[in-house]
Amino acid sequence: MNQTLKTIFISAIIAGIAGSAVTLIFIRQPNPVTTPTAKELIKEFYLAENAVHVSPHGLRGKMDAGDQSYILVDLRSPEEYTKEHIIGAINIYAYKDPYTPVYEDKERIVEGFRTLPKDKDIIVYCYSTACMTGRKIGKLLAENDIFVKQLGIGWNEWRHFWTLWNHEHEWRTTRAEDYITKGTDPGVPTVRTLPTPCGIGELGC
Repeated sequence: MNQTLKTIFISAIIAGIAGSAVTLIFIRQPNPVTTPTAKELIKEFYLAENAVHVSPHGLRGKMDAGDQSYILVDLRSPEEYTKEHIIGAINIYAYKDPYTPVYEDKERIVEGFRTLPKDKDIIVYCYSTACMTGRKIGKLLAENDIFVKQLGIGWNEWRHFWTLWNHEHEWRTTRAEDYITKGTDPGVPTVRTLPTPCGIGELGC
């Protein structure tokens, strides 16, 4: 191999190595076009929060006003639902009894939600604010192009910690018992006029 060919051959090898190194460096570096900034992440978080979560104050206000623009779904077991549930809620259970989740029963759950009216907000609730059931069912439904909202609290807070999420001045004018019913029938909320801290418009509950 003459000197010229050697030079070309060595140059090609060096160029190949350099190109590979540059490619690796480029791949490992975050893409400034697609990596969201902290501000963008914060904005996305609040957009998602407001799109998904429903204020319990806002829900209670809809009950008081006789608003029928929503359907409330209790995800707890039929046994627990029958014992007590938020008035107006229907039961599409994700637990067959208080101790046994049935997340694998996907077809029944999805079809149960698919039959609900398409022109109303569907709001789900489960055991507590920390309960993952609502999140798991929400994910399952979203994967099947069914999109639900979540009540900002769970059954435990609604039933047993009424003063935790209501404003102090409301403790004298509202009771959890007035927004709860028993049996297999959803029940119908009582229309009533009560002062509310929610306000109206875009920034209301």
